[in-house]
Amino acid sequence: MNTTTDYDLIIIGGGMVGASLAISLASQALRVALIEAAPLYKSTPPSYDDRAIALSFGSRRIFDGMGLWEKIAPQTTTIQRIHVSDQGCFGFTRLDATQEKVDALGYVVTAQQLGAVLMSQLQQCNNLTLMSPAKLTDLKLGDDHATVVITRDPDNNNGNTESLTSKLLVAADGGNSHVRNQLGIHTTAHDYGQTAIIANITPEKSHRHIAYERFTRNGPLALLPMPDNRCSLVWTRTPEDAQRLLRLNDADFLTELQPCFGKRLGYFIKVGKRHSYPLQLIQAQEQVRRRLALIGNAAHTLHPIAGQGFNLGLRDVAALAQNIVDTFHAGDDIGALSVLEVYAQWRERDHRQVIGFTNTLVHTFSNRFPPLVLARNLGLIATDTVPPLKHLLARHSMGIAGKLPRLARGLPL
Repeated sequence: MNTTTDYDLIIIGGGMVGASLAISLASQALRVALIEAAPLYKSTPPSYDDRAIALSFGSRRIFDGMGLWEKIAPQTTTIQRIHVSDQGCFGFTRLDATQEKVDALGYVVTAQQLGAVLMSQLQQCNNLTLMSPAKLTDLKLGDDHATVVITRDPDNNNGNTESLTSKLLVAADGGNSHVRNQLGIHTTAHDYGQTAIIANITPEKSHRHIAYERFTRNGPLALLPMPDNRCSLVWTRTPEDAQRLLRLNDADFLTELQPCFGKRLGYFIKVGKRHSYPLQLIQAQEQVRRRLALIGNAAHTLHPIAGQGFNLGLRDVAALAQNIVDTFHAGDDIGALSVLEVYAQWRERDHRQVIGFTNTLVHTFSNRFPPLVLARNLGLIATDTVPPLKHLLARHSMGIAGKLPRLARGLPL
């Protein structure tokens, strides 16, 4: 039965993943709605403490395919090399953009800068209806359409409630997905028993566009290069130790950080505001249902090690967008279960590999059993000295391994 709906596609969640999906479909004859609970277009002056996001080379190609990269590129700091090491041990691995014949292995951009580009582009999407702030209050997945009930301006007692229908509903509303919870989609969760401390720091020496991943006795420590010789720090500790470190003054915090990283960048001379969040692996047991697809953190929330979370979500966007466009052009139903299962099967391998990779890194480098320490350091050396191994690791780190959708090859939809 051919049912008339208000929209072809409704996206719940206007964060970077949801916004990217809407933008990727801007040139299509699709009626798209984007619903976001928080007010959009907030802009604040640049700050030393702006949070950084690592974009893989594959994510650059996706944004290139969307026609956005030229707007994002000036805001980024390139990652020319990646240095992986194990504290107090002899093993290390180095990846180099020159050896991989790419301009950069990845890019670092602040969330505010990337968000501003995406928000500006959303306002130019002629096929898009933006609803913000608007709270999802109810939803139903039917045989031939999905129905959502939203309240506009939810903080206002006189907010308007309305019902909308679409052929497909996409949940891009984050790790604590309201859509997922309302539909009773179960998740598997693994608590790592770790807390990530996030801050920006300034080292004495130039970072020279090198990203560091260092496995310490207390958990992984990552530094990403940023403008003005800042580095974005992600420091993993036990929950109790993280709270202790957050209470320290700046000088004492840097004193504790210094021996964990070493002096490759000289002394650390400044640290900004510190934040923390507990680390869990959360996976939705269903990626799709009839009329529904989950993407980004609504489908999978990862450990920040290796900086794969947002990049994995962006590859969800690239694959789902192609699935929607190809189905639409063929005159088929974009919300049919058989169509969405093709998307889910396509993404399954990438999800499994990235989650497996990050899990293995966390558990392998958290274990101080001497034979395992020796084995992993030999593995780091082997990866550094055997070109095929290094190239394989680099391709996975850059997000360009496996079957790639058109956007992930830098091609328009």
